[in-house]
Amino acid sequence: MKIIVLVKQVPDTEEERRLDASTGLLDRGASEGVADEINERALEVALRHKDANKGSEVVVLTMGPASATTALRKALSMGADSAVHVEDDRLKGADIAMTAAVLAAAVRQTGFDLVVAGNESTDGRGGLVPAMVAEHLGLPLLPSLNTVEITEGAVAGEVTVEAGTLAVSTALPAIVSVTERSAEARFPNFKGIMSARRKPLVTFSLVDLGFDGHTGGGTSEVCSISERPARTAGKKIVDDGTAARELAEFLVARRLI
Repeated sequence: MKIIVLVKQVPDTEEERRLDASTGLLDRGASEGVADEINERALEVALRHKDANKGSEVVVLTMGPASATTALRKALSMGADSAVHVEDDRLKGADIAMTAAVLAAAVRQTGFDLVVAGNESTDGRGGLVPAMVAEHLGLPLLPSLNTVEITEGAVAGEVTVEAGTLAVSTALPAIVSVTERSAEARFPNFKGIMSARRKPLVTFSLVDLGFDGHTGGGTSEVCSISERPARTAGKKIVDDGTAARELAEFLVARRLI
């Protein structure tokens, strides 16, 4: 079985994230880029299947600048067999629609039985890419799975809904996305780190994927942005016998009660 895992390099979630005032896009140079944790959980799902089924192959795929190779190399050190990197200057600032179209083309060209992704990235929080990739490929999607079970010809799992949980399944080929409740990612060991340098990493451009040479990066335009206002000190209520009334008035004025 051949499993493709979608990975993404994102700004470090431990640091402050900012928008570029001139473009309205996320300023990726403001903090160090790291592999998104939710994608590492998706990779763990694939690796656990590979551990139990030695004939399986795990490929990690990303779209991004040259620096995104770091995220791919980490995934290779964790146990993935090979990597695919879609890199093209015209993809800078690509919106979610363009991103999904390009990823779908790369997935199709690479070949697969199953695609595993995180349910949403920590930078964009759109949560739509897996569904849009599935639409481009004309495949079923099992979204936001807390557990995943992969068998020879099918994939199944549990998803949380308002009334509880649902058990869902579909035949392969298919696409699934996982939540933070899914498998916790393993740490790369020394052997994995050393072997990652020798594993194949293929780079595709837009032309390689069959896109017109004049295709632009994104189709959405940010018209304006504004800085988040600085936090102001809250009002302190000292109980001199009127605290209850003041608190009630405060809540009523803000329509909180």
